[in-house]
Parts: sequence; structure tokens; C-alpha cells
Amino acid sequence: MALTFYYGSGSPFAWKVWLALEHKGIPYEFRLLSFDAGDTKTPEFRAVNPRCRVPAIVDDGFALRESGAIVEYLEERYPQKPLLPQDVKARATVRRIAIEADGDLGPAVGELGDLAFADKAAEPGAIAKAQQHVLDELAPLEAELAGPYLVGALSLADFAIIPRVRMLQRIEERKPGSGIPEERLPPKLQAWMKQIKALPYYEKTLPPHWKK
Repeated sequence: MALTFYYGSGSPFAWKVWLALEHKGIPYEFRLLSFDAGDTKTPEFRAVNPRCRVPAIVDDGFALRESGAIVEYLEERYPQKPLLPQDVKARATVRRIAIEADGDLGPAVGELGDLAFADKAAEPGAIAKAQQHVLDELAPLEAELAGPYLVGALSLADFAIIPRVRMLQRIEERKPGSGIPEERLPPKLQAWMKQIKALPYYEKTLPPHWKK
């Protein structure tokens, strides 16, 4: 029985799981849910995730929610093409970066997006302040990045950060001057992003509504 993957376009948490599925080559049935249509609140989806959030998976009858738990489950259930290092310190570093992606970088990017896309124009200097906040959150990643990927080989750390950094470019594409284009990223992160974009499944996993 194929794994069923419940996804919402634009969710950085769901994007992280999608990247892991593609990297590992796990067969899955893709279920694109519409936030606007209320798909996450239907009785059918509530049976999978009573919290009405994406991502979620059902694997051989086992329903699981929360992106961090899902990617760890996929790593253990499908050990091919591992995304967690064997070294205990490197594994801890990957997990730490993933936590920082959701708890630190994510809110900073979200703040910038809220200002950029608000119906009311942002107060003078607010966008620049939010941009600097994002760059401050990226600085530790830039400082410790020593190879083509964040922690040696490609890992879940990269998949946690990709959606956040790419969202900065999405903001810039839609609201020029409000986001952070790739050329404004710190230099090592610019090189990292080029490596990420070269992944064979990168384009496939871009949020569908971004391609319209």
C-alpha cells in the first residue's frame, strides 16, 4: 500500500516532507489540499489529523502528523538515501538546525511576508528592519556552513531551511524591494542555494501555486 501524503501549497512544513519523500524515492499518493476551500477541516482529513494542519501522512494505515515527526519516521522506516548522519554530534546539529528553522528563521521570514503582503502599507523602515532581522537569523548558518550543504552531506537540515530561504525570493518576486533576492544572501548561502536548485526534484517540489 502506497504512502499517502497530505500537502498544502505554500506550507514550509509540508515542503520539507515532500523533499524527503522525493529524495528517498518513496512511492506516495499526493493529496493537494486547498486551505481556501477548507479541505483541512473536512471530516475525512480530521480523521487523519484532528488538528486540521498539513503535512500529514498515512503509511500502511498509520496516520502521522507534525513535519518533524514525519521526517524522522521516514528516515527510520525507509533508511535508503539517509538524511541523518551516523555521527551523533552531526545528527544533533541537523536536528538543532531544523528546530531553529521552525522556531527562529521561520517567524522572521513570516514577519517580513506579513509586512510585504499586508493590505495597508508598512510603516517607514519596517520592511528594512524585518529584512535585517532575517539576515541576522541567517548569519549563524553562514558562519558554520563549511561545505556544499549545511552539515556535510545533504540532510534534513537543508530540507528544513530551503522553504524559508526560497520564500524570501518569492516575496521579492511579488513585491520587489520587500524580500531578499538570492544575490543579497550571504555568499556561502548563495552557493548553497545553487546546490539546492540543482537537486533533481527541486523544481517538482516548488509550491504548485507559485508556478501559475
